[in-house]
This record gives sequence, structure tokens and C-alpha cells, in this order.
Amino acid sequence: MSNVTLKNIEKRFGETVAVHKTDLEIKSGTFISFLGPSGCGKTTTLRMIAGLLEPTEGEILLGNQLVFSHEKHIATPPEKRNIGMVFQSYALWPHMTVFHNIAYPLKIQKKSKSDIELQVHTYLKLVNLSGLEKRYPHELSGGQQQRVALARALIREPEVLLLDEPLCNLDAKLRKSMRTEIKELQKRLNITTIYVTHDQDEALTLSDVVVLMNQGKIEQIDTPQNLTTHPKTPFAQEFLQSH
Repeated sequence: MSNVTLKNIEKRFGETVAVHKTDLEIKSGTFISFLGPSGCGKTTTLRMIAGLLEPTEGEILLGNQLVFSHEKHIATPPEKRNIGMVFQSYALWPHMTVFHNIAYPLKIQKKSKSDIELQVHTYLKLVNLSGLEKRYPHELSGGQQQRVALARALIREPEVLLLDEPLCNLDAKLRKSMRTEIKELQKRLNITTIYVTHDQDEALTLSDVVVLMNQGKIEQIDTPQNLTTHPKTPFAQEFLQSH
């Protein structure tokens, strides 16, 4: 697990500023959510941390490793950032079984067959999918596909876990149970977790800290309780009351 530090990070697309200059320190082992309406900059920020988007300005540190610096011309590629990521589409390989989907990161790392076998079964158990390793993604429910994506992200033993609207394709009942599972996993592994959502309930239920964003700027950084009881800006007050 690792601290995540953003220093003066900005992202522009031509004349449009998607994320205004932002400073943020995420402590090791914290579950933090970026919350806000569509287009507020939360996914853009997550993608910059992942290395999938290059900031226009600033620096990003994962632990003590400087993974991006505009000034120093450093841009560490995603696969060398020791992060796990789960997308809202799950991004599973349809032609691969559950076992081979989860094993894929270890094959890339050229781990031995026995190592892969052992670790895949460990993570299948961790996400409650033991016995389903021979199934293909189309044979799984949405919740099971989500668990496969989680296991694949975690099997690399990343320092940081990034989750981009991971529950938005699930029905309300399943979303609630998956929230509980994600939080329990995060606590058990004590992994620094950054979660992007437009869903206030998710952010307030799961997080130690919530970063409320609007139009590319941070409106408030606070605990879920403080955010709901003491919104500090008119936007924060309106956004929290409207949900």
C-alpha cells in the first residue's frame, strides 16, 4: 500500500480545462472517493493517476516514486505503476475462462505455472468465486463478472487500487451487496483505494474520505459525516440535498 500525492496537477484538452490545478494527498491504506456529477473531472483525475492520461502540468507520486512530472519529463507507463484498476465495463476477455482472466497479469509477469495456480485459487476464494474458474464471462452474472475483475486487479498485489464507477451496471440490490464486499476486501488487504462515483450513497457508505468535485475543481475534501452535516460551498450543499 502506498500514499498517492498530486502536486499542482492540471489537465487541459485544447482550450478546455478538464481538471484545474489540484493538490491532493491520499494517505496509505485510505479508501477515498471522487464524487460529483458527470463531467466534473473525477474520471480524468483517476486516469491521470493510472497513467492512462498525461497531465498538462504538475507531478504525481505513488509512495516515494515520482511517476509523472511535466517539468522533469517523467511519465511512467501504467504497467509500471504497480496499480490495479477496475473499469465500469469490467473489461474481461470474453474468450478466456475465469481462471485465465484472473491469471493474465501473472502470465505477463512470467510467473511459474504452480505459482499462478496457487495465487489464482487464493484470489478466487477471496472474492467468493471458488468452483467457477472454468466458466466464461458470458456464463456469469454481473456481480460475478465484477468479482473476476476485482480478483484480476488485486492478484498483482498492487500498492493502489483504482475503481472507476465499478457498480453502475448492476441492479440496486446487487450494488448494495457489492459495496459491502468491496469495503470488506479493502479493509482486509489494507490497500489504498481510489473510487470514482456519481452515486452519493456509494461514496458516503464506502469512504474514509470523500473528494467532492465540480467543473474540474475540488469543492470539499472531508469525511462522509462532515460532508453531509457541514457542506462548505453552495454547490456542496445543493449537490448533497438533491440526492
